[in-house]
Amino acid sequence: MSARGAIGGPAAWTGAELERNGRWIWPLGARAVAAIDAALAHMKARGLDWPALTADDFPLGEFAGDMARLAEELEHGRGIVLLRGLPVERYSPNQLKAIHFGLACHLGTPVYQSAKAEMIGEITDEGAAALARGTLKDEGGKDVFLSSRARVQTTAELRWHTDRTDVVALLCVDQSMSGGLSQIASAVAIHDVMLERRSDLLEELYGDIPRSRLGEEQGGEAAHYMLPVFAMEDGHFTTHYSRTYVEAGQKVASVPRMTEKQWEALDMLAELGHELGLTHAFQPGDIQYLNNHILYHGRTAYEDGAEGRRLLYRIWISMAASRPLPASHAVLFGATGAGALRGGIRQPDGSNVP
Repeated sequence: MSARGAIGGPAAWTGAELERNGRWIWPLGARAVAAIDAALAHMKARGLDWPALTADDFPLGEFAGDMARLAEELEHGRGIVLLRGLPVERYSPNQLKAIHFGLACHLGTPVYQSAKAEMIGEITDEGAAALARGTLKDEGGKDVFLSSRARVQTTAELRWHTDRTDVVALLCVDQSMSGGLSQIASAVAIHDVMLERRSDLLEELYGDIPRSRLGEEQGGEAAHYMLPVFAMEDGHFTTHYSRTYVEAGQKVASVPRMTEKQWEALDMLAELGHELGLTHAFQPGDIQYLNNHILYHGRTAYEDGAEGRRLLYRIWISMAASRPLPASHAVLFGATGAGALRGGIRQPDGSNVP
């Protein structure tokens, strides 16, 4: 029997509970939208564009208190909040990015999310161009495996994963003609159910798992790192997971081989995600904030058409109020202390912010 105990707490929710109470969805009322409009006007009057914004450049008045409560909920509550009701049709694409970035600055510091210094990712189908975001090729030069980053820019399903940052924020600008449903699951709930049903497999996820850097840094397909899926630091739980990076690593001869029991543990994690998680439809104007240390996210496959072309704006946020991470996580996050500026994709000069 495992010596580990259940984690529990407000982050140990199930999809059925979220669907039943709906308290994770926070409507944006007229006062909040007015505060956002005033912040846009303030920014314009100062001649600023969104990449240069700070929280002071995007003043929210009383709505700043709501953003502070949102940050508290992300770290100490359910780990997810969806703001609903931003009237996206009223704003230009650049204004929407300014709103999204300005709100993020009230939570922490946006960090780079690609090796090309990308601060706001446009999550949409890029077709063949998505291949430039990372592929493994066979000896004949044929594409044989897409990185996680490449898969994001297609219409394909995305499996359960976390991003390389404290919080990921997704603003829905437009939804697809069909499919493209958001999937969310509590890693804490998965952990506790796995403890009850298969504590032996839980232990496998506390051990190191080999991952590839495919699609992250240049040359990442030849590099790998070892990291557990589950970890504890000073009483704080954290998870980091993407099966795609594990599978990519197994295609490189120099990477340690996964055992059958490790694969079985990853299989169970995915199955529990679907059993315990929630699948829901984004609406244009939704902004979803998700704590990557305690939650997983994914999406169903989708189809674009004349009635809709899926487009989300993504921001990665290093949170001002964040949990400590184990020293092992420095390989991805850099600094690991509580509240540290961390995560994102390092640039050639070592920076993760402009």
